Amino acid sequence: MHKVQVEILGLSASPSAGGAYALLLKEIYGVRRLPIIIGQFEAQSIALEMEGIKPPRPLTHDLLKNIIDNLGGTISEIIIDELKENTFYAKIKLEISSMTNEVDSRPSDAIALAVRTGSPLFVSEDVMKIASFVPSSEDSDEPFSNDIDEKDTEFKPAKKNLSETKLAQLQDQLREAIDKEDYERAAKLRDEIAKFGGSTN
Repeated sequence: MHKVQVEILGLSASPSAGGAYALLLKEIYGVRRLPIIIGQFEAQSIALEMEGIKPPRPLTHDLLKNIIDNLGGTISEIIIDELKENTFYAKIKLEISSMTNEVDSRPSDAIALAVRTGSPLFVSEDVMKIASFVPSSEDSDEPFSNDIDEKDTEFKPAKKNLSETKLAQLQDQLREAIDKEDYERAAKLRDEIAKFGGSTN
């Protein structure tokens, strides 16, 4: 199977998808983009790890990583290898005790593990041909932008127009939400901060 290495380009709330999130992948050695709609929990899990926010207790994906580590295993790669009836399928390639296993997974769970383990992400060429798009030349390559144009799933750069005082207040509220394990509120605060180019670290 021919596969293409990708990276996460953006993550954004997708109001038209009933509270789901849009995850945008970009091929590393090319220009194609692959949008995937994922659930709120998985989006929060990916975003918290990418932004370096550590919850007081392990999330499900942290737990899975800890179990793999304790068993002496490693994740060699994640590959999104199929698209059936508008649903993406992924495989986690797991190596334990010199044995390689492939575990079926939803792409969102596989990617949440990948960002925790630093594992490379791949998409099969067949899936890229079917579901990817080539952006226009005006599109931004902002590494982690949170504003999305719902019409064409193209991500735009975050705007910096929030006062430093307001930004500091939002960051304090985010830390408080994380401490209370209120991840839904934390995700909303993170999105609001990111819209204005603020850091959540």
